[in-house]
Amino acid sequence: MTKRYNDYFGDFGGRYVAEVLRAPLDELEDAFLDAMDDPSFHDEFDEIASTFVGRPTPMLYAKNSSKEIGGAQIFVKLEGLANTGAHKINNAVGQILLAKRMGKRRIIAETGAGQHGVATAAVCAKMGFECTVYMGEIDITRQKPNVFWMELFGATVAPVGSGQKTLKDAVNEALRDWASSFADTHYIIGSALGPSPYPDMVREFQSVVGREARAQIEEMITARDLNLEALVACVGGGSNAIGFFEPFLETKAPRLIGVEAGGRGPEPGNHAARMKGLGRTGIVQGYKSLFLLDPDGQVQDTHSVSAGLDYPGIGPQLAALGVAGRIEFARATDSEALDALQFFAKNEGVVFALESAHGAAEAIRLARELPPTSAIVVNMSGRGDKDLFITAKQLDKERWQEFLAREAAE
Repeated sequence: MTKRYNDYFGDFGGRYVAEVLRAPLDELEDAFLDAMDDPSFHDEFDEIASTFVGRPTPMLYAKNSSKEIGGAQIFVKLEGLANTGAHKINNAVGQILLAKRMGKRRIIAETGAGQHGVATAAVCAKMGFECTVYMGEIDITRQKPNVFWMELFGATVAPVGSGQKTLKDAVNEALRDWASSFADTHYIIGSALGPSPYPDMVREFQSVVGREARAQIEEMITARDLNLEALVACVGGGSNAIGFFEPFLETKAPRLIGVEAGGRGPEPGNHAARMKGLGRTGIVQGYKSLFLLDPDGQVQDTHSVSAGLDYPGIGPQLAALGVAGRIEFARATDSEALDALQFFAKNEGVVFALESAHGAAEAIRLARELPPTSAIVVNMSGRGDKDLFITAKQLDKERWQEFLAREAAE
């Protein structure tokens, strides 16, 4: 029998839910544990990952960027080349296979930047599930291309107009739906958070990224006689980071660096950074972790140029690893992320998603401090196609607005 996963990671985690959700969470945990023991489940996951997702994703040596910086050598795990454009599809495949195993017929999900929603909708289309995706009204406006793709895949995108109208509020609505429909519905949480067993499940399904990276590091970095200094990943809820870091969590090296959204600055409401003393311990949306809370314990507003990083909490395992010191945390501002996006686009011909560009900004900063014999691997967890309406407005506002005006007039 496979190991039973802990409900807690140090002081964080748990299952703080209404009584009505305890039975479906128990059912889900049993199905997950059984699946982890079943070779046929892993075989089906691997087959879909190979023929539909496009695994393994490549590792790029950012030779031009490294030369321009003049410090450490930068490598990029191109997770954005997976089908639907981001790492999110790994978890979607795993959880929908679990849903099939449990006999569910309907899938619900939440999404912020839209990548989890697109991935879920795509896998549902392939596997014949009904799909509803909850999305905040603000995120629907700024991520319109992903809304189009979700609907093209046959999903219903349900707007959420409560609260800040972003990811946190979409999670709340999805939980309400699941509480009344779990008999035939599975709720796919897109990040490594929420009540147990979600943090464990998402980490396990995303660890394929880290396992591939470890093998590619052996081939590309060790062969160049470089010292692997650090792995770098952006952190919202934390699904790409915990999957990328997973094979290295029990070792002392390399450094593991998670990069949060520094937004417009350090004032409350202008960022989404929870670590390094900014977050407070709380229980929100079924789990205990570090959240951005006001003095009365209420969840604060957040901001990031990237829709996927403006969540007020962080996954419980990442919080515990940060407190323990195994994972370091840094912040990148909106402007630093946009600068990094342009830097890698012009030097390497790859476009980071705005979320992933936060990690790219930290990789650039770190490379400047380290010698050329060191190597840094940054996870490009998604590509930037989805951000066109944001980045074009930020970087070329006048011509972009002229283009949109012409298109609207036709």
